Amino acid sequence: MEEVVEMVWEIIATVMFWFGLYAIVAVSLNMEYGYAGIPNFGRDLAVVIGAVAVGGIIVRILMIAFNVSGQFLIASGKASSIANDIIASNPSFGILILITSLVVAFLVGFIVGAIFILPSAKLSEDYLAITLLAISEVVLQIFYYNTDIAGGYYGVSIPDILAFVPSQYRDAVFIAVVFSLVALVFLFAERLLNTPFGRILKAMRENENVVLAYGRDIMTLRVKTVAIGSGIASLAGALYALYTANVVGILNLYSRVYWTFLPFLMIILGGLGNNRGAIAGAFVFALTKVLLESYKHEIKTALHIPFSSSWLGYILFGVVTLVILYYKPEGLIRERPIFTKPIRERMR
Repeated sequence: MEEVVEMVWEIIATVMFWFGLYAIVAVSLNMEYGYAGIPNFGRDLAVVIGAVAVGGIIVRILMIAFNVSGQFLIASGKASSIANDIIASNPSFGILILITSLVVAFLVGFIVGAIFILPSAKLSEDYLAITLLAISEVVLQIFYYNTDIAGGYYGVSIPDILAFVPSQYRDAVFIAVVFSLVALVFLFAERLLNTPFGRILKAMRENENVVLAYGRDIMTLRVKTVAIGSGIASLAGALYALYTANVVGILNLYSRVYWTFLPFLMIILGGLGNNRGAIAGAFVFALTKVLLESYKHEIKTALHIPFSSSWLGYILFGVVTLVILYYKPEGLIRERPIFTKPIRERMR
């Protein structure tokens, strides 16, 4: 019985963890693509920036604070070890690192997002998507092969911010942290986008010429949107790095499949142009992903599938995307008009 309970809890915890991370990324991408019509095929770059901000900036700050010098990969491990000892006896230090990491990740993601969109802000939709994808891949290759930035393909050690929590409770506590951030991100997005700013983004998505006719600059709107969206997505990368206590592999764990194309599936599934749809799409995806990974061998055997079970998820998500686009393009939750406060007052 205990084994069954433990297995169920492991599945639930995994679903909740991935749902939390993907909800943050989905809301950020929905802001850019669902509201503003910006096909950001470089979403994974913002997630990586969050991890790099923790591994490349926060760890270096700790190295300076603890007077640890030497080769970065080795010195980072020493600094993280010292930090873990302090956190184990002083939880407030771990909380300080968490808050600082999230703030730094957001700011770096915001700045990088604004710079990231500049070379392509005046391109049309198709060329914009290709250009953003190309830029993100180039930057990811730099992060991967330059081990002095955040460890590259070796990875860099990061302090365990929950070193004071018993190991059996660590996942539950970290999930609570993730969900707290999801709530803040959702409330922020709702407050920001249910305003004239959100209405102008939807107008830009539908017809840029109308926005231009009203004297608004398309490039400025794109820069603002991608900067904010990238800042939010960077939070997910920072959380993932803090959870694993390492920035490992860069390209392996922060690939465009997991952090760009699958989030597009989530917002298409949930419904473009509304944050509740992004959250719903992230939950359905996370639940399906975890269940498939947990029982893919049983499914392969039961259905007599003649190929590797590793491809089940990709095939299923691809089919689901096509079905949604063809039969239910509005997604699980239909987009609603934005009624700002002045509009609501006039409607009374």
